[in-house]
Amino acid sequence: MTPGARRVRDAAARLFYERGIHAVGVDLIATEAGVTKKTLYDRFGSKDRIVVEYLADRDERWRAFLDDRLAVAPPDPATQILTVFDASREWAGEHSGRGCSMVNAHAEISDPAHPAYPVITGQKTWMLTLFTRLAREIDPGRGEDLGRTLMLLHEGALVTHGMAVFPDALGQARRQAETLLAEGR
Repeated sequence: MTPGARRVRDAAARLFYERGIHAVGVDLIATEAGVTKKTLYDRFGSKDRIVVEYLADRDERWRAFLDDRLAVAPPDPATQILTVFDASREWAGEHSGRGCSMVNAHAEISDPAHPAYPVITGQKTWMLTLFTRLAREIDPGRGEDLGRTLMLLHEGALVTHGMAVFPDALGQARRQAETLLAEGR
């Protein structure tokens, strides 16, 4: 990615996250990135492609962030699950004051034909797969159900955090996950 393309993606990411995807036009993105609209279209082709790049970059950074946290956590599956909640809490404090970018994007992009839709749903499927894999290590017989329950706790906490319904939603969800995991032992 050229420096100009990175500036476009980064400006779009900030604007999309702060204002919403539909509320931000290419004119504003180009202005904020310090490039011409021609450069923007030469690099990305369309606003939809910029949305895809924004979400794919956000997803890639989240996965790397989480992988780093999981790599240094003790390897037992219950601790790994709680580490996901801890990592989400840390990420949200640093990067997600307005909630999960994928959830926010899905609120605006619910058409499966949109090129960003697979990025959005793919990230959530990846999270469900992670929770389910770890839950199966704890209890193979109820791993799928436990994984889904953990996913619901996690995603509900992300939404609640983004809406500022009450303080420390991710901490509350972690405590509930810890209780749930203790009941299964």
